[in-house]
Amino acid sequence: MRRLFKLLLYLVCLAFIAVVAYAYIGPWFGYDFSEPQTEIREPVELDVD
Repeated sequence: MRRLFKLLLYLVCLAFIAVVAYAYIGPWFGYDFSEPQTEIREPVELDVD
């Protein structure tokens, strides 16, 4: 049982490292994770009496 938990812990650590590496190395391979920046303007009507 102890080996199973140890193996699971190693797999979780490897998965975390893989996700972080993918986030840093992804833009070099053409994957852009940044959000597109566009300005959005909408008129707002205030109901002031």
